[in-house]
Amino acid sequence: MTPQEIEKLPYRPCVGVMVLNAAGEVFVGQRLDRDYEAWQMPQGGVDPGEDPEEAALRELEEETGITRDLVRVEAQSEGWLPYELPHELVPKLWKGKFRGQEQKWFLLRFLGTDDQVNIVTDVPEFSAWRWLTADAMLEGIVPFKRDVYARVVKEFEAFL
Repeated sequence: MTPQEIEKLPYRPCVGVMVLNAAGEVFVGQRLDRDYEAWQMPQGGVDPGEDPEEAALRELEEETGITRDLVRVEAQSEGWLPYELPHELVPKLWKGKFRGQEQKWFLLRFLGTDDQVNIVTDVPEFSAWRWLTADAMLEGIVPFKRDVYARVVKEFEAFL
């Protein structure tokens, strides 16, 4: 695809979830489909007609096994935050229909214990997980998501 073709594509509607533990650390998972370090916070698409907060809670459980009774929603991003995929990934992801994602972010406080996290889900996305400070989390994120993650950290900084 040419850069001009990619520029005409829409963004995929998506939610992102920043989960904080009692120590204020952020949950990150190592993507299962990458052969290099690619840590990220839980995220996923919003189904047609689905409420974004419901999508966030659904995605969190699908990716981490963390159920809604183990979290408290503390904040959400004011707007939708877009990011562009690297051009070489556009034809490979989502059948080439999207240039990137536009994400509504939710900040959730984890009320459970680490043994209640289970990344071995029906459709696993992560091979490992850990808690990191927000600064350390930003250092380990794939470069094309770093700007949007930095904006999420800034928007939720009062809770960190």
